[in-house]
Amino acid sequence: MSGHIVILTAIDTELNKARAPDGVEVIYTGVGKVNAASIATLAVMALQPKLVINYGTAGKIAHIHNGLVEVADVVQRDMAAMPLAPRGRTPFSPELDRLSSGFGNVVCGTGDSFVTATDPWLVENSIDIVDMELFAIAHVCQRHGVPWRAFKFITDAADDNAADHWNENVANGEDLFWDVLKTVKSIRL
Repeated sequence: MSGHIVILTAIDTELNKARAPDGVEVIYTGVGKVNAASIATLAVMALQPKLVINYGTAGKIAHIHNGLVEVADVVQRDMAAMPLAPRGRTPFSPELDRLSSGFGNVVCGTGDSFVTATDPWLVENSIDIVDMELFAIAHVCQRHGVPWRAFKFITDAADDNAADHWNENVANGEDLFWDVLKTVKSIRL
């Protein structure tokens, strides 16, 4: 499969791998940054893709976003190593504070928590959406020199109702993503 597109997504209820077109491999990472980093590393090393795409669900912080969005930049919303570095920054690794895909216009904050309440830091730092895997995937790609893109389907408003809304909407972005992938593939191939 070397040289093709690899799609990394957390769980099978987000994306059905049987729908993947030729030249596209869908791999489930599991939930969270550790699972995503582990599987992303294995996928990059074994498959040597020309492009890694992360598809998944997200909660919205900026209420202007709905549907399927493309992520331009990602930060770690749960990196809190104060006083060694400000929140969102990895101590002694400033090059890894904010990772950019070169596409889209949305900023994602990744962390190992499901956001169900307002976090002023997210608003102050212009975070548009939140997820649990993208930063780890983008970090692996950057370290290995593999281009990445990310598409997130907004399932909830990262509030008290987030879990219920996520459960209701987790599969609703799949058709939108497969349609966008056709365009991405035509540009890449």
